[in-house]
Formats: sequence, structure tokens, C-alpha cells
Amino acid sequence: MNDFEYLGGGDVYLDSACQSLRPTPVIKALNEYYEKFNSCGERVKYPWGIETDRRVEATRDKVLKYLKLSKHDYFVSFTLNTTYGINLLLQQLDGSDFDVVVTSDIEHNSPFLSTMTFAKRYGIPRIVLSRGEDGSLPVEGIPEKAVVVVNCASNIDGRKLVNIKDVIKRVHKTGGVIIIDAAQAMAHSSEVLYKTEADAICFSAHKLYAPSMGVMVVRKDLLPRIQTSFIGGGMVDDVNKESYLLSSEKNSDHIYTKFESGLQAWGESIALGAAIDWLEGLSRADHKNLEENYTELFNFLNDSNKITMVNKEANPTMSFFVEGIDSHLLGEALGAERIMARTGYFCAHYYLDKVRKFPPLIRFSLGYHNRPEDIEKVKKVMRKIV
Repeated sequence: MNDFEYLGGGDVYLDSACQSLRPTPVIKALNEYYEKFNSCGERVKYPWGIETDRRVEATRDKVLKYLKLSKHDYFVSFTLNTTYGINLLLQQLDGSDFDVVVTSDIEHNSPFLSTMTFAKRYGIPRIVLSRGEDGSLPVEGIPEKAVVVVNCASNIDGRKLVNIKDVIKRVHKTGGVIIIDAAQAMAHSSEVLYKTEADAICFSAHKLYAPSMGVMVVRKDLLPRIQTSFIGGGMVDDVNKESYLLSSEKNSDHIYTKFESGLQAWGESIALGAAIDWLEGLSRADHKNLEENYTELFNFLNDSNKITMVNKEANPTMSFFVEGIDSHLLGEALGAERIMARTGYFCAHYYLDKVRKFPPLIRFSLGYHNRPEDIEKVKKVMRKIV
């Protein structure tokens, strides 16, 4: 693929689950903002600012269209990352309406830890449900009036929340709300989220071939349950000595300011729009190339007697350890061969260390930039090391 021509010969990047590489059109979109109309959005009336507002608003629309969600029901706010978005919601959600908070065992620390603090703040129980090998969540294990925070694709092995619609239906039927961590789904498994009715979806643009930033997709009818406490510039239309008027309450067109305090990453927001355009413009051959690459690599690793795979099936994200070899040392050895992979517990300490009792792991996570020759190099080096 020509959109990653800046990659050096022999460099093999296998850490897309942390952050994806950025294709040339995304880099150009970000540079264009800085070079041609670098300005504050929402605050100015001069031409540069008007252009910034127009393009940022277009990105909000593209996010909803990408997820096949209605602008009538949802809005898009920008933030730092997935972790920040989940915490921003939970720190301001009125917990007096709920009896329990629920998460799952295969969560990233973002939902896992933030649900701990939510439960402690409101003095309510916290339940950790075990996910099935197919990624499903036991619907019958979700109590009434629950705050549910779970991923729809794992950063360990990519398994999806295959029964997401049933889970959401159960949560809403019993008076609860559900927040979805979609960080690992947006780039390669976004279909699991299409037309979902989750109360909020949080993801990181930097895992979606876009610059570093976070995105919150929020149902409008969740807002009455939000007690705004994280507040500052860009969120208010009027201020008195002891009171203020939120822009989101005065003007429905500015509802996204509910979660956008201070100056935003305007250029990054615009480049996110370019990333979505790029993803939607990929050919069938591009998708096939990715599938063939991760399937080939998974089968190679899975066939080795010395390698223990976490994955049960092929996925762009795959985790494993090698018998008798420290994963961190293996990561250094791969790095010396210009193969870049993640080692450790991938911010999923509870499940990998305490539940599965695995040693530190290696994670290969592929993207659209990977080529068949990358896979052949990894196989060659792994044969030599292992």
C-alpha cells in the first residue's frame, strides 16, 4: 500500500493495537491545518476559524455515519483518549440511580479500574463477569439497575462482544446504562457497533489510523443523568459571580461542548475525518491482504509446540508466550531485527496475570500497512530465535 511509503525497508511494525501508523492522507490533513488555517474553533469569526469549525463539524458527522448512528439520537465529543472518555463519563454520572456496576474479566485497565472507583464512590457492589471464548458476555449475569462498562473487542486477542445487542437490550430493560470501550474495534471490527443503542461509545482515534485523541459518542438521553463537574472554557455561554449557563443547555447545536472543556485538538479532529475517509475508501484487496497476513502469522505461531497462544482463532491482534524464553527479552531480540511488537500484560493485568496466570506475553497486532514480506520476515526471525 503506497500510503505508508515512509516506512523504512525492513521495518516491521506490529503494534497497531497500541497505536496504528498514519497513512499519508491523514498526515497531509493534519499538516494542512497547521499550514493553511491554524486557528481556534468555536471562538473566532475570521475565515481560518470558520474553516476549522466547518471541518471539525464534518468529522463529527463522519463518526456517526461510520457507526451508522443517527444524529437525532447521538452526538460526538472529542477528548484525550478512551481512558479519559470513560472516566469523564463515570466521574460525572449520577450513581444514585444505580444498584451495581458491572465489567468483565478481559477488560483493559481503563474500564476495569474506573469501575472500581465508581463502585467505591457510591458504595455499591462491583461485579466482574467472565467472558466466553467467543467474547460473549453472560446476559443473565447482569443485575437490574446496573452501570455496565465493557469492551466490544479485546486488546489481548481481538475477541468481540458478539452478543452486544442482547447485552444492551438487557441493560436498558432493567433500568441500567451501558458504556462501550470500542478502542480495539473501530479500525478492523467496527461492524459490531453498527446501529448499536449503547448509552456511550468511547474510542481512541490513534488506533483508527488518525492522530492521538479520544472520541465519545453519547446518546442524548443520557445527559439528564450527567452531573457536570469537569468544566471550563468553551463550555459556557454566560457566567455570573456564582453561576453559569452551559452552552450545551442553551443551544442544542452545541451539545457536544458538554464534555469539551478548554481548547480542543482542532487539527487532530480534522485529520480523524481524513482517516475515516481513508478507511472507507479501502479496496476489497486491502481488506483481503490484512486478513491473509494475520491468518498466515497466526497459523505459523499456532503450529509451534513451543508457543502458547492466547487466541483461539486468527485475528489482527494475537498474544502468546514462548516456552523457556522471557517475553521481554524476546521483544528486545525482535526489536534488534527491526520487528516492533508489544511485551507484557497490555494493561490487562487482572485477566492475564491473576486469572490465567500467564507469564508476560508478546503481542503482534497488524494493520493495513503490513505486507506479505513483513510476515515472511517475522516467521524467519521467529524460527531463528525460537
